[in-house]
Amino acid sequence: MTGVDSYKDFFDRIRDLKKAYLLIYKKGAEQSDCAFRNLSASLERHPEVSVFTADTNLVRDIHSQYGVTTAPSLLVFEKGLVKNILKGCHHPGFFDAIFDNAFVVRASDPGKPSKSVTVYTTPTCTWCNTLKIYLRRNGIRFTEIDVSADQSAAEELIRRSGRQGVPQTDIGGEIIVGFDKGRIDNLLDIQESG
Repeated sequence: MTGVDSYKDFFDRIRDLKKAYLLIYKKGAEQSDCAFRNLSASLERHPEVSVFTADTNLVRDIHSQYGVTTAPSLLVFEKGLVKNILKGCHHPGFFDAIFDNAFVVRASDPGKPSKSVTVYTTPTCTWCNTLKIYLRRNGIRFTEIDVSADQSAAEELIRRSGRQGVPQTDIGGEIIVGFDKGRIDNLLDIQESG
């Protein structure tokens, strides 16, 4: 992990990177220290990953550039653009899954039409992040809808499923509530080994 001391310093470092990560944390705060520790443990197994850190006690201009109001937050960048924000402290295995599968692309079977996949989430939902990582790891393209920011989508989802919780996934018109790996695997023909 590489500490950065300003937005300019950080942006200059990631400008030419295909993929990079930024942990915005507050040293001395329990959740932030947990995220830093667990991310560090994961990076021992993934030394090739470019991860930068910004301690909000020292760096005051990065979090506002990306609209981050919660520490810890891990920002995922592709070609200099934010692609995802993961909030809170997560187990090292959670970070392993992100790093292990960041570049996996699933070859589609030309004999089977691909199903439309929509994932309904909220920014603070840990299971939503787990589900999205799982789908990405298996090369499944999906549309994400944040129901906390889209009231009409939230109402439509409740009407269709009869449930308010997230994540919910629409796979080809069938709604799955929660991270039901078995049903997801069945509907998307995911066959993981091991």
